[in-house]
Amino acid sequence: MATINLPRIIRVGGGTLAELPQAMAQCGLSRPFVVTDRFLADSGMIDRMTGPLAEAGMTITVFADTVPDPTVAVVEQALEALCWSGSDCVIGFGGGSPMDTAKAIAALALDVRPVQTMKAPALTDAPGLPIIAVPTTAGTGSEATRFTIITDEATSEKMLCAGLAFLPTIAIVDFELTMAKPARLTADTGIDSLTHAIEAYVSVKANPFSDAMAISAMKLIATNIRTACAEPANRHAREAMMVGAHHAGIAFSNASVALVHGMSRPVGAFFHVPHGLSNAMLLPAITAFSAPAALARYADCARAMGVAAEGEGDKAAVARLLDELAALNRDLAVPTPRSHGIDRERWFAAVPEMARQAIASGSPANNPRVPAAAEIEQLYAEVYG
Repeated sequence: MATINLPRIIRVGGGTLAELPQAMAQCGLSRPFVVTDRFLADSGMIDRMTGPLAEAGMTITVFADTVPDPTVAVVEQALEALCWSGSDCVIGFGGGSPMDTAKAIAALALDVRPVQTMKAPALTDAPGLPIIAVPTTAGTGSEATRFTIITDEATSEKMLCAGLAFLPTIAIVDFELTMAKPARLTADTGIDSLTHAIEAYVSVKANPFSDAMAISAMKLIATNIRTACAEPANRHAREAMMVGAHHAGIAFSNASVALVHGMSRPVGAFFHVPHGLSNAMLLPAITAFSAPAALARYADCARAMGVAAEGEGDKAAVARLLDELAALNRDLAVPTPRSHGIDRERWFAAVPEMARQAIASGSPANNPRVPAAAEIEQLYAEVYG
């Protein structure tokens, strides 16, 4: 038995951003509080969304001071602005950070309290303001998930927050917003979404619905990520990556992520490594660690990604999967923590606390092979480089 939760309205395809006013009207919404970042605001990209909203007679408030890996302080700042705005919904426009910030303030808008009270294992299910998610990168899948991640700067911890309050009411999945994104961003967000799909499929909470979404995501992402990085204007590859990221988001929101994400969040919190990049750093080693406990499942991943034939045995297929993950990191110039510039002494000094935070998040418990703290510490040592 599985419980499936999805946004009420999902509009997918090139140009669907123009349909946002119509989708909002379907839900009786007209006073959006828009959460974005300074680049999207200053570059004028946000005008592609706010222009049609203004033409539809909507009252718009914009908060453009989100930061990468949104912090408690930024959420509190945005929440104060929201509470003064008279808005009836919150739009997250951008990558994972604006959408995570938007989700947090929407959940707190009708029940103002410390952000830390939403940290897992707490569930925040009581509805806040409606959330509208408009991703401009093909990676997080946040437009379809019931999760948000907020960094507590006082403890250097990325807090996983879960519950239906974070599930968007409207999702606009318009691949044209990702056109011409640079290779590094495309690679990092793409591997993030591939990790979502793989982890959702091997998770102990996987179900037939999430499996279908995860397999679809792996097929789309694995066969298009290199092209999207090499040819930033390739519409076919961009569309495949965006739809793949969306399907991966649906998959993990209705199954879960596992050990890669559990270990990735502390890397981001302690060393400010972008989330997709830290996933990429970890994915090959953790897949090798986990695969013996779910050989058939990881073999299915290899087949979905097109690196193993349908009739090939599971062991051979998993070997090909591990080879492909290593090759993908090489081809997309994914650094190790060491080559990324993280000091060895600082890394190993942080390892025990990173392992503690990883376990506390709950994600490693969803892994097919559940590690002890010492095994997580050994994996951190292995991936350092």
